[in-house]
Amino acid sequence: MDGLRARRGSLFFLATLPALILFAPGVLADGVPDCPAVFLDLDGVATFYDADGTGNCGFDVAPDRMVTAVADPDWAGSLHCGRCLEVWGPEATIVVRVVDRCPECPTGHLDLSAEAFDLIAEPAQGIVPVAFRSVPCPVAGNLSIRQQEGSNPWWLSLQVRDHRHAVASVELRESGASTWQPMPRASYNYFVATSGGGFQFPLDLRLTDIHGGVVVESDLIGAAVPGQVTPGTTQFPACSGIFVDGFETGTAAPLWSRALP
Repeated sequence: MDGLRARRGSLFFLATLPALILFAPGVLADGVPDCPAVFLDLDGVATFYDADGTGNCGFDVAPDRMVTAVADPDWAGSLHCGRCLEVWGPEATIVVRVVDRCPECPTGHLDLSAEAFDLIAEPAQGIVPVAFRSVPCPVAGNLSIRQQEGSNPWWLSLQVRDHRHAVASVELRESGASTWQPMPRASYNYFVATSGGGFQFPLDLRLTDIHGGVVVESDLIGAAVPGQVTPGTTQFPACSGIFVDGFETGTAAPLWSRALP
């Protein structure tokens, strides 16, 4: 799944200036997330390539092209797939979604789509300093589940889509069962489970986000249907307390940026 991708941004050394960003405290004791920035870099860089939303995360084309690839050392087995990042650039601040990995990029390097890069800097620069942090995705509806091609009653591979926060884990519960079965995460952003005797449908799903928020989708998977996308009935909990409209307040722009906070 690590196919080479056409690259338009130059990869050369650039010294960056320090950034100043204020961050929130951690997860609340009751498990309701206040959404701390758990993936961030104050002294990163960004390049760009011809990204369309597809890539190693296995998502479909993104109509707005506001997407990015993360560096190979930051890939973490596809953990960041679908996560949204707020990116401070020299000219503006934007929000992009992680859809791909950059095999040759060092840690802290974002490879943005050409459309996203054009909003934060002149494309002729090729590479620019950035600061970035994870933020809730501005989703409007519920999450959804896609079954990978090849899924069948004995081997099931599921991908979570349209989620507010990064997905930490997925578990399934068969019809009539009382226990939850973990679905290990594959490096290509699907959660996989097997059953020697065949799964007993319909299946419940329990999904946990990176902040500890949990949702349960009852009877969501009625049968193994390769390629099917099933709309859910829930969404990961929104940020609480210190956030307005899902985004943290009190954030200062990096010192080198002309973007307004």
